[in-house]
Formats: sequence, C-alpha cells, structure tokens
Amino acid sequence: MSRAVVLIPARFSSTRFPGKPLAKIAGESMIKRVFFNCLSSGYPTYVVTDHEEIEKHVMEFGGKVLRVNDDVPSGSERIALAYERFLKHENPDIVINVQGDEPLLKGHILKDLVDFHSNSPFEIATLIRERSVQEDDFKNSNVVKAVYSSQTGQCLYFSRQSLPYDREGSRDYSWYHHIGVYSYRPKSLLTFVKLPMGRLEDLEKLEQLRALENQMSIGAIMTTQKLIGVDVPEDILKVEGVLK
Repeated sequence: MSRAVVLIPARFSSTRFPGKPLAKIAGESMIKRVFFNCLSSGYPTYVVTDHEEIEKHVMEFGGKVLRVNDDVPSGSERIALAYERFLKHENPDIVINVQGDEPLLKGHILKDLVDFHSNSPFEIATLIRERSVQEDDFKNSNVVKAVYSSQTGQCLYFSRQSLPYDREGSRDYSWYHHIGVYSYRPKSLLTFVKLPMGRLEDLEKLEQLRALENQMSIGAIMTTQKLIGVDVPEDILKVEGVLK
C-alpha cells in the first residue's frame, strides 16, 4: 500500500476573492471543510500557509498546519517547500496537492487517485469529470478543460478555452472538466517546481502546462462527483446549493 500525504496550500491574498480560505460555507469555513474532507481519506493531512490568521484558525479547529512564509508564485512551490522542510524524512510515496477551494471533494476520491498513480507510469496524476457540451460551463473560462485520451489515460493539454472543438458544429459530445487536485511522486514535485514558466502557462495561467511543456506526463482518473471550485464569492452560493 502506498504511503501518501495530503497538502492543502492556503493563501489569504487573492485577486478575485481575498480571504477565501476563511469564507463561510453554510456556517463553516472553506478551509475547515477541505481539511476534514481530505483527512477522511486516511492520509496525513496538512494546511500549508504563510498567513497567521489562517494558521490560527486551522489550529483552533484541531487541524495540522505547516507554516511556509516564503514569497512563492503558486501553491505548488509552497507545498514543495513544506515537503522538503517538514515531511521528506517520512519518505511518502505520493504527495497530493489539494487546492483549498475544493470544498466538496471527498476523501475516497483521493484514495482512488493514489491507487491509480501508484500503479501507473505517470509522473503526475489528476482528476477529471466527463461533461456535455450542452452545459454552460463549456464556455466558462474559469472552468478548465482537459484534452484527455481515454485509450492511454493521459492528459494531452489543458485550456480555459472550449476544447475539443467540433469543426462540423453538429454533434453532442463530451468534454473533460479538470479538477484542481494533483498527485506527485516526490521527485516529480521537486523537478516540476524548479522548471521555468513556459509560454503556454503564461498565456493560459495554468501551471500544469509547465509540466507538459517540459515533457512530464500527466495521467488522470474520472470522477462522477459534482465538484465546484470556489473562484469568486458567487461560487459560495453554488456550493451551498449542492450541500442542501
């Protein structure tokens, strides 16, 4: 059985939603919901933050927190530093990066992801959900699309654009919604965060493209659970609607 650890990067500053980790969803903070959902996987779980208020809040509800104050460009760099400083000696087989804005994610999905990744050749693994082009989210730039090969289980590209494109414009077909959860082999995580930003990543503002631009392989498993990432305050109401 593979040993995994779950790290949840949580930053207070956000252009579109300042203070997002502490935002209340049906009376409980988002970071608390994410933490306990991840902990239900059975894997050791930590919030990684540079913010005193978030650290204090996590400790108050009994969660584990790792403080990384370095000025880094993304959550991936922050969890890599947390791994190297606090967890490397424990030799986990898999490091899972769960975005702190996925309050509906369930722990059993993380177990499925670890099982898949441990038995695959991929350097990185992630989650996708099959959806129809008839859904409005296909044209929503905040919803990331994965171009995915069902034959190989590999992700070929990620975009904010509506991909793949139906040239004939007459078919009802599926697309794959990318869920912001990543499973790394520790060596792959440390390799990834040392790579420079590429042109595609800079254009789309999607850091997973940095891996593809440098020929790192990304595999994916399908989930049927409806997940709603919280990007803007209006998304809170959508999540509360699902919880009800």
